[in-house]
Amino acid sequence: MTLHKPTKDEIRAAAGKTVPDIIAPDLEVLFCGINASLYSAAVGHHFARPGNRFWKTLHGAGFTERSLTPDEDNHLLQLGYGLTNIVERATARADELDAEELKIGQQQLTAKIQHYQPRFLAVLGLGAYRTAFNQPQAGMGRQGDSLHGAVVWVLPNPSGLNAHYQLADLQRVYRELLTAIKA
Repeated sequence: MTLHKPTKDEIRAAAGKTVPDIIAPDLEVLFCGINASLYSAAVGHHFARPGNRFWKTLHGAGFTERSLTPDEDNHLLQLGYGLTNIVERATARADELDAEELKIGQQQLTAKIQHYQPRFLAVLGLGAYRTAFNQPQAGMGRQGDSLHGAVVWVLPNPSGLNAHYQLADLQRVYRELLTAIKA
């Protein structure tokens, strides 16, 4: 299936809209983005913006047998993975979110973790994690505290705007999470 390519007007109109969570009880990993892009909100699928490396990263790290497309995001549930965001509303850029919005989003995320009980929570974005969880010294990887029993892991944001990590680097650090899951 091919994703509908939204027009510029459809993308602009997606500001503030949401992308539904892909979530179920007892997942192995709940991947948590910062918030949806306008493109993702316009098409209704996670990590849909061309240039976002999430799907290639999951495949290259070994989470999926092939590189899924954004319109296959529901397929992750069959593999024991889910998708959500810290903040629900879509923006053009994650830096449009303020600290208060991230902290409120963290409270909503905590309620989801308590309800759905995933084994691992993978937060995709160090800066957003530091702000939302009030952990200014946090680094990448496994965090010291769990969240309602979920092991918290911080990974780089796969956005094409994140120039600090090339695709091979993203795949390597995401693979570290997969290794911990299988241990």
